[in-house]
Amino acid sequence: MKIMILLVLLIFYASLACAAPRDEAQKIVFILQQTALAETIPEEMESIKRTFQEAEKYQEQKSGEMAERLYQLAILKGRVLLAKLLEIASDIPAIEDEQHSKTVVASIPPAVTDPAANTVKRSETLLQPLGQEKKIAEPATSSDALVSAKIVGDSSVYTVLSRDTLRLVAAKLGVSLHYLATVNNLDLKAPLTVGQKLKFNNRKIIPQRMSNGIVINIPDRTLYYFKEGKLASSLPVALGVPKKSVKYDWKTPTGKFKITAKQKDPTWHVPPSIQSEMEEEGKEVVTSIPPGPQNPLGRYAIRTSLPGIMIHSTTKPGSIYSFASHGCIRVYPDHMEEFFKDIKVNTPGEIIYRPVKVALTENGRVFMEVHQDIYGTGTVLDTAAKQMIEKQNLSGIVDWKKVEAVLKHKSGIAEDITL
Repeated sequence: MKIMILLVLLIFYASLACAAPRDEAQKIVFILQQTALAETIPEEMESIKRTFQEAEKYQEQKSGEMAERLYQLAILKGRVLLAKLLEIASDIPAIEDEQHSKTVVASIPPAVTDPAANTVKRSETLLQPLGQEKKIAEPATSSDALVSAKIVGDSSVYTVLSRDTLRLVAAKLGVSLHYLATVNNLDLKAPLTVGQKLKFNNRKIIPQRMSNGIVINIPDRTLYYFKEGKLASSLPVALGVPKKSVKYDWKTPTGKFKITAKQKDPTWHVPPSIQSEMEEEGKEVVTSIPPGPQNPLGRYAIRTSLPGIMIHSTTKPGSIYSFASHGCIRVYPDHMEEFFKDIKVNTPGEIIYRPVKVALTENGRVFMEVHQDIYGTGTVLDTAAKQMIEKQNLSGIVDWKKVEAVLKHKSGIAEDITL
């Protein structure tokens, strides 16, 4: 009997490749209801039924976009459950015609594909041929298997190199020093050892896309570089200090710009405002600093059309992923070398300020990322989050308790808020 159930599941799975979302979701719910094995996982079965019923409500209300998203979510949940039931059903003596069973399983359509490359992501394949060790990919949450064109970064492990400090590792990865210490149970003052493993999560939602150009989002301290419509690189950066005095305001400005020049081994011509600050602090006032280890611009500088704002390397790599500059955009030296080679004069860019970001991934999961309103713009974070969720018609598939938790912690990490 289990063998028959197994074959029915496989044949059914293979027949869904060209079905419309509603038809596929309906068939999945139907076949699961007819399968006694589904009773072994009642909570997951009920979750699929609820999602499908919610989609039907939106369909009746003529909200086609929201209905389709929920149908797709029901399909994803159903495929995962079918895969689990396949494992349960296959926990029996091997089928005699092993080669035939492998062929049938191999014909199952993948649950998630990469739209850009139109190829199946290896980490997201639901089933592998029978007779081999099978791995079922759960819907992406905070697992290492998350793959989305809307999210950059990873949840992984960093191996400590020679001369690494906790601050330098945090700067390279684009995470906060305290976060890295906390998740690895480390003393901030304790030295690292070569080969030591450090867990980290630096996933971020891409805030805005360009065909060719640069987007810098101030709250998440990240530079996103696009080429031919695709994200070529994302770099953690240091930006202007948030503290404003009566005389000085070093916040990095928002606005559109163009790259106007590139300089290797630049001379830093000290702006009058910084000279004035030097004088007030009792430091020696200098008007320029030649190339070398004392030059705060490092080895590479890229000038922009925004007055006084450059994208440059730094002699203080530990400052990356913080708010520490006089308004310029600092890049980690190793990252800057590659970026400098790639970027061209006249490349457009934009500096934006978006402390809350929300994205629906290709497999139906909703992620949210929240940062502090570091420049005190008056952005009400919970209001901004609610507006973004409602604007994308995601209210019916988010867990509002998760939303509240992400808003409370302001971790700066893209977190799953799916219902």
